[in-house]
Parts: sequence; structure tokens; C-alpha cells
Amino acid sequence: MFLLRGHVALKPRISRLFSSLPTLTLFTKDPCPLCDEAKEQLEPLRHRFVLQQVDISLPQNAVWRQRYALDIPVFHLNGRFVMKHRVDLQLLDSLLRDEQGTGGQEDT
Repeated sequence: MFLLRGHVALKPRISRLFSSLPTLTLFTKDPCPLCDEAKEQLEPLRHRFVLQQVDISLPQNAVWRQRYALDIPVFHLNGRFVMKHRVDLQLLDSLLRDEQGTGGQEDT
């Protein structure tokens, strides 16, 4: 029971941490060796964003499949396109710094 209480107490803190991080969306499919490689390249910055993956081969993602079928991996940061084909760590680092400065507000 003690462990359960500790786990429950940490849950709000963890949720706040992740909600304050920007979201990096990876448009991918399975299999995608280039996407797997891109995810590995993201590791040095992984603590600074939440990675969300969108499988463009799923029926509900047909719009993304039409847009990105020949371009994956494709990345969006907080809903905005940032890069495709390969990871540019310098660009991503710069964009993450900008997000920190603006509080991570997404354009709508």
C-alpha cells in the first residue's frame, strides 16, 4: 500500500511535467527504418519534448498518408511542420529553445 500511495502522489507531478513539454509529432509507418534511425538520433534531446507518433498507414490517418506518403519521417513541433527525411538536431534544439521562451504556445 505504501508504494501505491507514492505512485499516486507522483502521478500529478509527472502529468504536469509532460504537459509543460512541447510535443514533437513523428509521422511514420511500420516498417520504417528511416523513422527508427530518426528516433535514435533524437535521443540527446529526448528529455525536452514528448514524442507522439502518427502511423500514416492507418485508415484514420489517410489525410496524413496523402500528404506525407513519400516523405516520412516527417516531424511537427506543437502542430507545426519542422523537418522531414532526416533529423536536424541543431534546428530542433533551436526550436525547442524558442518554445521554452514562449511557453510552448501553439499557433491556432
